[in-house]
Amino acid sequence: MKILETRGESAISYGGLIEKIEILRSTLRWASTLERPQIQKLLNQCNSLRDEVMQLSHKERFVTASATDKSRRKQTAVERRKGLLERSFVFEGVFGESPKLLDALEIAEKAAPTELPVLIDGESGTGKELVAKVIHANGSRADKAYISVNCGAIPDNLLESELFGHKRGAFTGATSDRRGKFETADKGTIFLDEIGELPLPGQVKLLRVLQSSEIQRVGSDEVIGVDTRIVAATNKDLLDMCHKGTFREDLYYRLGVIHVTLPALRERKDEIPLLIEYFSDEAAEQLHRRPVKLTRRLRTFLMNYAYPGNIRELRNLIYRVSCLAGDSADFEHLPEMLRPVTQDAEEERGEDEAQLSLSEAKRVASDAAERRFLERGLQQVGGKVSELARQIEMNRSHLQTLLKKHGLQSKEYRAKS
Repeated sequence: MKILETRGESAISYGGLIEKIEILRSTLRWASTLERPQIQKLLNQCNSLRDEVMQLSHKERFVTASATDKSRRKQTAVERRKGLLERSFVFEGVFGESPKLLDALEIAEKAAPTELPVLIDGESGTGKELVAKVIHANGSRADKAYISVNCGAIPDNLLESELFGHKRGAFTGATSDRRGKFETADKGTIFLDEIGELPLPGQVKLLRVLQSSEIQRVGSDEVIGVDTRIVAATNKDLLDMCHKGTFREDLYYRLGVIHVTLPALRERKDEIPLLIEYFSDEAAEQLHRRPVKLTRRLRTFLMNYAYPGNIRELRNLIYRVSCLAGDSADFEHLPEMLRPVTQDAEEERGEDEAQLSLSEAKRVASDAAERRFLERGLQQVGGKVSELARQIEMNRSHLQTLLKKHGLQSKEYRAKS
């Protein structure tokens, strides 16, 4: 075939070949001189050819990624990042040159063309679902379904029905047969977010799927085969949960055949300016306005802030200032609890305190110190009020009262995957 001819080196352009196949499919679909059965037969052949090419493309990329692994160890971070992009690595968004992040992305790249389960861990907001989508997009199932399930958001009594489906009449309210997430994701990828929240009975059911690739709908004895790639994510220490008996060890090792750990944003600060620009453009598009300009001092603050909520927190901050500011954003557009104390604010506070009585001044100073103490504590425990109460040896209800007094919301610090 002419489209397979090459010049010089015999390298096939997969992108060009697939594009020509798509053009052929479109032409055949509307051909007027062929009978419909003939058209459908040719379309089926084109679809099969396309699938074969996609498989070949992913396999070659996997071999290339594996073969260059030794030489990659000698590369600089800049060269490693460039190499990922040159290998047509599909990534939605931007990424920097943090060695830890590049390690994670290179593992994801090599795992993508395989059928092995992948376990992604890392702090809240580090981009675990994004990496799950990266694995799906760079694998041989890229054109099939990608189904995301938040295991922590499903009530225990509905978990089995949600994942595996149910038969009509299986329980009150089951008025018709329903497919579960695994059936919907057949031939594709299912992303199990917050896998550490899955109760033990649900873990047993999931283990069976991993072992046998079969499910049973609630209320049915029929065994249904499913061909689903499983990618799971957690912000918890699953191995520690195994030791405590709250997570099955056999399931942990089944899920973690390929283990990807994402570093926190504070460990990849070179990425912050890239993300600021990316989210500014994204917010501007959604708000139908020009990207907001950041004052020098606000940009400096954003570059050096600790981001307990990681990338998600940075995104939310950029969206906030983009919405509230005019052409230029400054400290005043940050949430009040994050605003740095400027010299003008210090002077204004000094004037106010000069008019206070001694007892009032002491109270104001005490309240400010108390708030700072609580803020630091919430950051350290990731917004877990019960853990903070335990560490400072305070009754939880009393701690909740203090947080309410200072307008502090634990969810602003809480770990979410």
